[in-house]
Amino acid sequence: MPAGHGVRSRTRDLFSRPFRKKGYIPLTTYLRTYKVGDYVDVKVNGAVHKGMPHKFYHGRTGRVWNVTKRAIGVEINKQVGNRIIRKRIHVRVEHVQPSRCTEEFKLRKAKNDQLKAEAKAKGEVISTKRQPEGPKPGFMVEGAKLETVTPIPYDVVNDLKGGY
Repeated sequence: MPAGHGVRSRTRDLFSRPFRKKGYIPLTTYLRTYKVGDYVDVKVNGAVHKGMPHKFYHGRTGRVWNVTKRAIGVEINKQVGNRIIRKRIHVRVEHVQPSRCTEEFKLRKAKNDQLKAEAKAKGEVISTKRQPEGPKPGFMVEGAKLETVTPIPYDVVNDLKGGY
């Protein structure tokens, strides 16, 4: 028989619950508050069939554009041919989790603001731009001895006899 092309085709492992994470869904999933503009990761929960997004969106990150009673509107980029389309989908809260994609940026921003405040208090001007790491510093190798290696001459006569 030919392979099917249904909505949930080839999702046997994709939508399966992780090891030791089967069973009830934690309450935090339902008690989380999402605001418009938040970044969220679409992670399908195979136990909940309602409000399940298509398998393409599983593992993708998008921005919240709408919040309803049980679902969240997520805007996700999708490449179709040679263009990228912004798709707007509604997904139930069970299939969404807050993204950590802006975590490092927010920490860096807070640290830079603190550095700028300290520099302003001292009356200095500092640059908070990220700089490339650059090459490692050079060093001298000490205690190394030179060893001259010479090849052993190849003996054809003994090699033909089978001995050396």
